[in-house]
Amino acid sequence: MKPISNETPISFLTVGDFMELLNGREKKQDIQIQNNIKRYTYGLLGIRNLFNVSHATAQAYKNTFLKPAVSQNGRKLVVDIDLAMELFNQKQSGRK
Repeated sequence: MKPISNETPISFLTVGDFMELLNGREKKQDIQIQNNIKRYTYGLLGIRNLFNVSHATAQAYKNTFLKPAVSQNGRKLVVDIDLAMELFNQKQSGRK
């Protein structure tokens, strides 16, 4: 494939070159959209399943290092999975 820059006139592109440019842009947009999707788990059961721990340990996690990742309204708990995993990994790296 010949080098294509921002200054290359469209009239110099073949249909294949043009389609490649369009496909490359679509892939980048799909990756950006996937990165923006938030994943959530709900309740202490969600924390238990996420970290494979007991109910008491899930409660302790919720009240300590997971606090920034947990939103609670009454009895309803919502946990941001990505933030929870990041906080858990930070906690684990602090151990010796």
